Amino acid sequence: MAKIRRLLIANRGEIALRILRACHELGIESVLAYSEADTDSLPVRLADKRVCIGPAPAAKSYLNMTAIVGTAVAYRADAIHPGYGFLAENASFAKLCEKEGIVFVGPSSDVIERMGDKIEARAIARAAGAPTIPGSEGAVSSVAAARKIAEDIGFPLLVKAAAGGGGRGMRVIGSDAELEKGLSEAMSEAEAAFGDGSVYVEKFLTDIRHIEVQVLSDGCNTLHLGERDCTSQRRNQKLLEEAPSTALSEPLRLALFEAAKRICTRVGYTNAGTIEFVLDNAEQKFYFIEMNTRIQVEHPVTEMITGIDIVKQQLGIAGGKGLGLRQEDVEFRGHSIECRVNAEDPDREFLPSPGVVSNYLAPGGPGIRIDSHLENGYRIPPFYDSMIAKVISWGIDRQEAIDRMIRALSELQLKGVKTTVPLHLQILRHPRFRSGEINTGFVAQMLSRPV
Repeated sequence: MAKIRRLLIANRGEIALRILRACHELGIESVLAYSEADTDSLPVRLADKRVCIGPAPAAKSYLNMTAIVGTAVAYRADAIHPGYGFLAENASFAKLCEKEGIVFVGPSSDVIERMGDKIEARAIARAAGAPTIPGSEGAVSSVAAARKIAEDIGFPLLVKAAAGGGGRGMRVIGSDAELEKGLSEAMSEAEAAFGDGSVYVEKFLTDIRHIEVQVLSDGCNTLHLGERDCTSQRRNQKLLEEAPSTALSEPLRLALFEAAKRICTRVGYTNAGTIEFVLDNAEQKFYFIEMNTRIQVEHPVTEMITGIDIVKQQLGIAGGKGLGLRQEDVEFRGHSIECRVNAEDPDREFLPSPGVVSNYLAPGGPGIRIDSHLENGYRIPPFYDSMIAKVISWGIDRQEAIDRMIRALSELQLKGVKTTVPLHLQILRHPRFRSGEINTGFVAQMLSRPV
């Protein structure tokens, strides 16, 4: 595999800028594929070369596989980095790159396809000796089949889309009376969202934490970079992530790491990926739920506690350089927290709040990192995800990381749009969060019963 000399970045916003910066440090020439809506954005200005691939709607630009791969061929790019979202976990896109002889910065199309199917991913995890939540072995297509599972494991059940994520195609079914309607709705939503109506059923666990393990593999060597706790969520969407988790004993943590590495080895994984688990607080047992075959939004917290640049590692692996790291080289220091700042209005049910940014002043000081493409005068377009910045703090311990994050968010100045900063401050100051004793229902409970 040849070294990457020219990289096409098929994404936008802060992740495009993050990849650009890694390219500049590595001496890789960057080509940025952008939409008309992002013409005046900071990543477009900082890229070595830039190509407009279509109008604002993502379907005509950032999701246009032919235009993106055609641009890479025309500009003789050695590789394409998809970032996250858009085409990052699209097996057909990875396959098209492979067909054209362009390196896809990520795993093979076969691995993306296999781990993207939640039912097959669960089977792979079980084969690797990783526990999965009790439920169906495969897809469930009838009420009778779902009822049989309910007889074995009991209600409530959770119906999930085999090809999905982000809460779409997901239904909680509390009783037999709700079964037919809930199953039908989940299948219809999955079909509409993913073009695949397949669903599976598992036991609905109520007192859980969401914990994921960052992995890196070059095909020969697989290692973990520790865990991230993503329990602070609203409607299945992550708001705040931290590393390490306060919920794990050392034996449980080590078991989690080993399970993640075995899954990677079993599927033949290469590049950066994330193995996601839930932790049953009452039972103190973890279960595999899915794998994200890409860089994660929350990768900076791992970088802050390890000092390892995950994007550079991605590019090195994709270019045939390999990891250059052993597990014993990975050291963990301190605690890190990331807050996703979204352009949304918390007072109006978190409606998107696009607009022109003014009076923007990013926070700084010890232990603070900002991943953002914001600048004064930037117009946040209404066509894409509402996340506009990530504020990351680091401290020698969790208390210092929390205190620094509160300071940073209080310093952040941003006018012209509404943001979720007030919500983050509410979370950080809440006694339950500060104690570390939370579950995935914590934010909803906090919003319904504010302190």
